[in-house]
Amino acid sequence: MADTSPTLALARELIARPSVTPDDAGCLELIAARLEPLGFTIERIDTGGVCNLWARRGSAAPVLCLAGHTDVVPPGPAEAWSSPPFAPTEREGMLYGRGAADMKTSLAAFVTAIERFVAAHPDHAGSIALLLTSDEEGIASHGTVKVVEALAARGERLDYCIVGEPTSVETLGDMIKNGRRGSLSGTLRVKGKQGHVAYPQLARNPIHLFAPALAELAATTWDAGNEFFPPTTWQVSNIHAGTGANNVIPGVCEVLFNFRFSSESSADGLKARTHEVLDRHGLDYTLDWHLSGKPFITGRGKLVGALSAAIRATLGVDTALSTTGGTSDGRFIADICAEVVEFGPVNATIHQLDECVAIDAIEPLSVVYERTLAGLLTV
Repeated sequence: MADTSPTLALARELIARPSVTPDDAGCLELIAARLEPLGFTIERIDTGGVCNLWARRGSAAPVLCLAGHTDVVPPGPAEAWSSPPFAPTEREGMLYGRGAADMKTSLAAFVTAIERFVAAHPDHAGSIALLLTSDEEGIASHGTVKVVEALAARGERLDYCIVGEPTSVETLGDMIKNGRRGSLSGTLRVKGKQGHVAYPQLARNPIHLFAPALAELAATTWDAGNEFFPPTTWQVSNIHAGTGANNVIPGVCEVLFNFRFSSESSADGLKARTHEVLDRHGLDYTLDWHLSGKPFITGRGKLVGALSAAIRATLGVDTALSTTGGTSDGRFIADICAEVVEFGPVNATIHQLDECVAIDAIEPLSVVYERTLAGLLTV
């Protein structure tokens, strides 16, 4: 199979391009060149040094979008890899290279699935679209979110979207992500008064002042979660104060924290409850908020049904639905799409040295995507 798989061949081409965020390294041109002969309208929506591609075949509903990113995280020291990170290498049944699992194999599978589907169904119902960016692994401020804004401004909506993130855990097909928690971060600065530790009556220690509020925030039950989401969590990621000397009471304590929140809570509600605690403890503080993404969920509708059936028919696996893990660009797409899921290869080696994907799972992944296209766009 390794010698004949068109999906493997394209995955190798993509991995060989060192597209570290936000550099696309020509991946989008390579993909566009495969799509244009199939009748896709190709549109580049580049902004802020980020490369974005919107490609669409057809003008009718329903619109099924395949979404993903060409960028990869830095490989780290190349000498620590068993083979060069941007030289795709096959050994012992695995394809190695940065982006092999996250997510260039999915991109290759998208393309070959579309090629076969269009050849078999040139007059398919609805529309096929691809939304690709080179800014998912970075700050994600000029990538998918900008394409979504452009589509929304001209009234384009999507009916279904599959994001090709690596969602499988033990074997290809065992998990679909049908939603993600929201992410809300805060940078809190509690003000005190600097002084000598021997004269605490002349100072105000902001760490001590914040400690009771910290204990309350850490013990708060924010919500109980629901069928798809675990309860909302609040976690401190960093506390910093002081000058480095052991005889100085600091004047300011800076605290970085994050909510991962379910659809039972809103960003505004979490903000209000946090401020209520801080105000009740009489703290002098500033608090800057950053909302990375709202929670989204896709229930057991047409998209989950079609994708689950394709997985079962191709792989013989009854897939599980999950909302675990971090954020993805699905959080942006959900603003213009009713049903958004994520599905892709096994994620055991993503962002690691010697990232890899099983070679015998590459072509089946493409078949799953093709069967899902057929399930939603044929009548």
